[in-house]
Amino acid sequence: MNENIRKAIYDKYIAPTKKERPDYIGVEIEMPVVDLGGKPVDENISISVAEKFTEHFGFAPEGHDSYGSLTSAKHSPNGDILSFDCCYSNLELSFGKAVSLFEVKERFEKYCKFLNSEFSKYNYTLTGMGVNPHADINHNKPIQNERYRMLYHYLHSYPRHTKEVDIRFHDRPDFGTFTSASQVQLDVRHDELTDVINVFGMLEPYKALLFANSYLPDYPQFLCVRNMLWEYSMQGYNPHNVGMFAQKLSGIEELVDYIGTQSIYCTMRDGKYVDFTPVTIDEYFSRSSIEGEYYDGESYRRISFSPESNDIEYLRTFKFEDLTFRGTIEYRSSCCQPLSEAMTVAAFHTGLKEQLYELKELLENDRIIYSHGFNAIELQNMLSKRKLPDFLDETEVEKQLINILDIAAVGLKKRGLGEEVLLAPLYERAERHTNPARTMLEGISKGIPITNYIEQYAAI
Repeated sequence: MNENIRKAIYDKYIAPTKKERPDYIGVEIEMPVVDLGGKPVDENISISVAEKFTEHFGFAPEGHDSYGSLTSAKHSPNGDILSFDCCYSNLELSFGKAVSLFEVKERFEKYCKFLNSEFSKYNYTLTGMGVNPHADINHNKPIQNERYRMLYHYLHSYPRHTKEVDIRFHDRPDFGTFTSASQVQLDVRHDELTDVINVFGMLEPYKALLFANSYLPDYPQFLCVRNMLWEYSMQGYNPHNVGMFAQKLSGIEELVDYIGTQSIYCTMRDGKYVDFTPVTIDEYFSRSSIEGEYYDGESYRRISFSPESNDIEYLRTFKFEDLTFRGTIEYRSSCCQPLSEAMTVAAFHTGLKEQLYELKELLENDRIIYSHGFNAIELQNMLSKRKLPDFLDETEVEKQLINILDIAAVGLKKRGLGEEVLLAPLYERAERHTNPARTMLEGISKGIPITNYIEQYAAI
């Protein structure tokens, strides 16, 4: 790889991990907006509720769509942001840098209670699910702004590329409009960087058992379908852009090499997003021109442009453990959880980060799931499904989940803030061999209407 490219990658992703900085937590939670009457979400209602929220809490409008409608707003004193992710039926709350999970929990619950009070006037609700339960009812159209219009167009380009890559694309390129995640960003130190990526990668199969909460009838075998939707879309055209790292990283140089094999698929020229067939970073900057498409206000037009050095800012990856330019790892694989248990994702990762090497020892000596000839990627896929593999002993899996949660609890106790109580729902799931998606589907099979779970998962 060209040394200038290596340096650019290092400066963007690795150098920030060397800086001394406070140990902050960043939490982002996306939530489906649901019309309890079984109708498509009216975007005007979503926008109206967001505007009332903005006024009530003193947020400053920041983003607008092409029609001038609100898409995001920020509370400058604490850095909290309300936004719509991809469409107006997926609302996101992002929280400014926090020290304690309880300060995030308090604001999250305050915000959600207000939002659902307003939504209830229209028989709507925010709920805690990783797939909108009305994915086949809503319009599933993107917000009309540069970013989401481009993304929607790019994801729908997959039929042109079916013979270029060794993956079978699914036929739901609109998935970004109905999938909701719970993400946490944690600062990472330079000397722990590759260990964090390797160890948390091995943890992913166990996470699937605890946090699965995205069921889509199109793919009934999955309890956590979100990850498959990302990986078998245009986002997964280059598998190095999504999911897990295929190999154990031996050090920083190998991580830089790996990032160099990831692909760019968009950039901006003259204020317009341009998308194109994904090109690895190394190849992208060795070309004299790239062929792409942009929206001119009426239709898509072809464009030929030359790569520029700052195009590396448009490298967009969706790894389960995603290294960011902030010196953080963003943990992206967890579904939105029932709102009363929303902090479980952040608590779980925060506690385990504090006990990284205890977790590493446990997983490297694991014989419960890692003694059957399957790697972490294969196991994560298997354990995301409704039927567990026959080779697994559920009692032994339960014990290992408890061991992992105990390590997380020790890590949280070390912080001295009492946050370990936030893990309580996860202990209950481990002991009952369940997760929110499994609980819902078992209830539905007994005749309980899905509306009961929409409302139950919306409760705080």
